Amino acid sequence: MSNDLVGVWEVALSDGLHRIEFEHGTTTGKRVICIDGKEILRRDWMFKLVGKETFCVGGSDTKATINIDAVSGFAYEYTLEVNGTSLKKYMENRSKVTSTWVLNLDGTDWRVVLEKDTMDIWCNGQKMETAGEFVEDGTETHFSLGDHDCCIKAVSSGKRRDGLIHTLLVDATEVAECTE
Repeated sequence: MSNDLVGVWEVALSDGLHRIEFEHGTTTGKRVICIDGKEILRRDWMFKLVGKETFCVGGSDTKATINIDAVSGFAYEYTLEVNGTSLKKYMENRSKVTSTWVLNLDGTDWRVVLEKDTMDIWCNGQKMETAGEFVEDGTETHFSLGDHDCCIKAVSSGKRRDGLIHTLLVDATEVAECTE
């Protein structure tokens, strides 16, 4: 990246945490977008210095847009939208529709994400093969991490507003959920 780096954002998706970097050369009209250190878009000699750049992030091709707005004179403001909403709003909504656990097993760090609306489970960027079953107090979704048996239990909180409580068990031991 050059001296024209004007924005860096971290976006947590089901397939992992992605770093988005944006360069904007206000004298050359250059625009460069890098995701996780890899250049995905380059435009040189753009005469219109304000506008939008839309691109996809992550394995599920989540739509993202960088908005470039003039604030005064030659000063610009850069904002990131994910799926049509501000990054802040997207992350707030995401915390309602996903649960995330971070753990270390046999020296390997794992990031496990449950998408509550689809019950898809992602581990370190890979969608997992799962087996779901109904049990007396809710549901269990089984999968494996290496040689470890994992299960995400969904049980009713007993309160309509709170909905279901999701718990990750690895080898029958509960793992604490993390906030992103």
